[in-house]
Amino acid sequence: MADIRILLTDKTIAQLPTPKDGRYLARDTELKGFFVVVGKRKRTFTVQGDLRQNGKRASSVRVSIGDTSEMSTRTARATAKEYLAQISKGKHPRAAKEEVQPAAASEAVPNSMPAVEITLREAWQRYLEAHLIRKGRSEKTISSYRDHVERVFMEWLDTPLRELGMDPARVAKKHDETTKTSGPYMANGSMRTLRAIYNHARKTNRSLPPDNPADAVDWNQEERRDTGMGNSDLKGWFAELAVLDNPVRREFHLFTLLSGSRPSALQEAKPAHIDFRRRTLHISKPKGGRKRAFDIPLSREMIRCLVRAIRFGMKMYPTRAKEWVFPAESESGHIAETKEDRDTLSKWGNDLRQTFRTIATAAGVSEFDAKLLMNHSIPGVNAGYVTRHKLLEDHLRSQQQTISRAVFTALGASLTNNRALRNWLGRAASRRATQDFETSTGLDREEFWRAA
Repeated sequence: MADIRILLTDKTIAQLPTPKDGRYLARDTELKGFFVVVGKRKRTFTVQGDLRQNGKRASSVRVSIGDTSEMSTRTARATAKEYLAQISKGKHPRAAKEEVQPAAASEAVPNSMPAVEITLREAWQRYLEAHLIRKGRSEKTISSYRDHVERVFMEWLDTPLRELGMDPARVAKKHDETTKTSGPYMANGSMRTLRAIYNHARKTNRSLPPDNPADAVDWNQEERRDTGMGNSDLKGWFAELAVLDNPVRREFHLFTLLSGSRPSALQEAKPAHIDFRRRTLHISKPKGGRKRAFDIPLSREMIRCLVRAIRFGMKMYPTRAKEWVFPAESESGHIAETKEDRDTLSKWGNDLRQTFRTIATAAGVSEFDAKLLMNHSIPGVNAGYVTRHKLLEDHLRSQQQTISRAVFTALGASLTNNRALRNWLGRAASRRATQDFETSTGLDREEFWRAA
């Protein structure tokens, strides 16, 4: 294949085609001399520049930075800038790296003040305030980072970052130990957190070694958890859900399935977020923070689910139900823990998100539309020209209705034959729920049924 020029990011690199034979270069449009060598089995970040002596070109050098599967593009780009700067001064990056001694790092800049040692604790606090909070990251995301730092790296909190940067083997060993004690996903996740904190700290602490110590780990292979259900599995799952003790939790799990949303986003849904006229539920704080806020188009089945949740909530938690769609006896006032005993309910949480995607495909909904409904980021340049809210009123809502209809069609005769299901989702039960809802909320009957 011929060489190409693109803006190198983690996403664009992942989408690069694999050559049938040989290899090709994907050159960065932003940083000259920075590119990825794409082979059949490996993709490598690389830099190339001209070594000059006495102002004249002496030779051209090419230096590999690292495997794209083991380091982020941001880290590779930062390293590339360091290497290119050294090359422009007539120094080979590898040779310069070997000459630097750990004890001599502060002597690199003569007549300068000694470098202030920043600890992992200090770097984490700066990253938390200047990056996570300022950019509106969700509390769940922040909690995950905090768990990595304050639990996995507890014994390193007062360790200078430069000490870790000069000893990548120590970091690699920690990754191996965490893999054994907490599993491969936790080990990889904690190292991504360390890598992000280190990169952020280096922006204001140039004495830190340019190579991120987290790039030294041998990353564990991660596989997508394939736990979704197909049409044939829904009948048994609904039978389990129908006998769940708490009716608010029952509606929460059903709405998770019908919307394909992340449970963490639905936990904080408020009655004020529901617009019955437009038939939407506003998700104000999804994954990615407030800037990724979006509206879920509601099918008829989803509206009835929300009505039942509000009705049950008003009876069980009258005070908390004024603020939350899915109230609970928790510190927050809403459902805080979405897990169930697998013997009671076999699928919940992200299992239902995968099921939504599976049912959508079987129902003929396009991958693009399913991703829009699930608020996934859409790869590719053309996706940037799609205006989501313009599709919301008609197209996406009809696709949502198609998915909900497929879910309930899969129940077949069990919707009338199964007593628990009939009492929960049957027509008479829906009428009772609607009447209670109209009485307690004062919503106009005609307006409601126009929505439902």
